[in-house]
Amino acid sequence: MSICLHRFEQDVAGVEPPQRFTWPFHYAPHPLSVMAAQQVMRYVETRNDWADELQAGKMLGVLVVRDANCALGFLAAYSGNLCGRNDHAYFVPPVYDLLQPDGEFRQGEAAITAINHEIERMEQSDELARLSLQLRCARCNRDQDIKRYKLYMAECKAARDLHRAEGDLTQTQVQELLTESQFQKAELKRLRRKHEAIIVELESQIAEYQSRINSLKAERKHRSEALQERIFHLFVVHNAHGESKDLMEIWGGTLPPSGSGECCAPKLLQYAYLNGLQPVCMAEFWYGQSPVGEVRHHGHYYPACRSKCLPILTFMLQGLEVEPNRLADPVTHKGLDIAYDDAWMTIVRKPAGMLTVPGKLLDDSVETRYRSRSDVSGPVVVHRLDQETSGLVVLAKNKQAHKALQDLFASCEVKKTYIALLHGVVATDQGTIDLPLRPDVDDRPRQMVDAEHGRPAVTTYHVLDRRDGITRVELHPFTGRTHQLRVHCSHPLGLNMPIVGDMLYGTAASRLMLHAARLQFTHPFTRHTIDITWEPPF
Repeated sequence: MSICLHRFEQDVAGVEPPQRFTWPFHYAPHPLSVMAAQQVMRYVETRNDWADELQAGKMLGVLVVRDANCALGFLAAYSGNLCGRNDHAYFVPPVYDLLQPDGEFRQGEAAITAINHEIERMEQSDELARLSLQLRCARCNRDQDIKRYKLYMAECKAARDLHRAEGDLTQTQVQELLTESQFQKAELKRLRRKHEAIIVELESQIAEYQSRINSLKAERKHRSEALQERIFHLFVVHNAHGESKDLMEIWGGTLPPSGSGECCAPKLLQYAYLNGLQPVCMAEFWYGQSPVGEVRHHGHYYPACRSKCLPILTFMLQGLEVEPNRLADPVTHKGLDIAYDDAWMTIVRKPAGMLTVPGKLLDDSVETRYRSRSDVSGPVVVHRLDQETSGLVVLAKNKQAHKALQDLFASCEVKKTYIALLHGVVATDQGTIDLPLRPDVDDRPRQMVDAEHGRPAVTTYHVLDRRDGITRVELHPFTGRTHQLRVHCSHPLGLNMPIVGDMLYGTAASRLMLHAARLQFTHPFTRHTIDITWEPPF
């Protein structure tokens, strides 16, 4: 048996394996995956030499497999490297080992590092510092000399003006005054030219020096891009059909994102295919502290990242019977549940699982159903709810109503009340969460807390009930950022308790327990108070 293939410590005879392999971008971990993950966590906790790095946070993964005798076991992997190594015996090897001492990556990296050192040496050299100082002094001398000479010229002009005012000047005297003025103007030009010649020479020497630095930087960029392309050609992945492609092929000839192929899922599937093991199910989970800005909870399961892994796994999963993407499944019941309707707008009850607007994989949505049944014109969607969130959604019947209603939401004149169930017991009865948010560009649609670049996001909360380790809360968002409530609840600087069923920021369940329960605002045309409530189904 391979040293990377581990047997279950617990008896799994009574655990029914899944009929289809895990869809890695939206899943609830199968009990076999959970048992494997727990066994991996028990193992890594015995490794004191890894403790610091693991506690700082690391994504780990497990792949349950059948061997040639149909016996169940599992593989384990970590994202990136662990303590500067890719060859820890307990875990599967990388798709391509970037850390091989004599490998192409290390050699290319060494050449780029040498260029970096040369750039740093030149940028910090005494010669460049001397030239820069001389240039500053030359500019200062020019400004001072010209200023002094202009003051002298002003004094001479005042004296000439006085002579002219006194009158009785001979023609010769008049000519002498004119000649003096012309000479001083010409002398000022000569003074400027003398200083500019010195400055231009120094600027030329600095430009030549900087040109050599820029040339090195261009060479570094070229070498870096060429190295990345060569390395991504060496990342050759396989699928269940026995086919193989390198990452450059998978990305259609463009450079993949940095770090592609180094996540857990590609490593696990690659090892299984190359060693005759049949994938059964998989899961990825976080170990240790949450990264700054992100939401990762120790021991919680997370979907594979989309920016790096979606193209790779789309290829690697070919040949396996994979679970359907539940986010691409249309909501079974037809029609729309209307909570309020008038000449300007409609408020509908959106069920969990339905998109607000059409998506890439699914056209069925609140908007498409509304347009098919209503005589509407122009934009209709005033605000959105996540696909997994149920609740009240406002739709406009014409362009004028759409603008008026959007203005109400933008100016925070709509009071929104959400009900959520949180994993854990919130200690305080009420409070305010103020955490600015921005998209995680490497793992959309996830959002991150970012005090510097994030947009303001404010939420107040009020605890309604605490029972059996679950807290029911009422949430009031004062801003409408993507995933605002989900991040504010789950982030360590927020409530640090993910919403039940939040697969992105917490743990999967039957559904996301978040519901837009109430909308209150003044009708923009009738000026009547609109107050619509829909009790949550949980």
